Amino acid sequence: MGLFTGVVTLPVAPIKAVIWLAEQLEHQATQQLGDPARIREQLRHAELARDAGEISDRECAELQDLLLRQLVARRYSDAPG
Repeated sequence: MGLFTGVVTLPVAPIKAVIWLAEQLEHQATQQLGDPARIREQLRHAELARDAGEISDRECAELQDLLLRQLVARRYSDAPG
């Protein structure tokens, strides 16, 4: 990068930094939300909540369905090809 280019693009540097940071945060959140270990832990908590009477069988089944869909979607997104 030349001196002239550096001086001209200097005013937009903070904007580029904010955009980069937002992209990094989005990537991290997506990775954590789709983490198979986290999903399995949530499945276990759903079963414990059902067993404790905190949620109904239907609510547990709906939550399990949602979590299993996330797990399958993650598995297919990680598959090669």
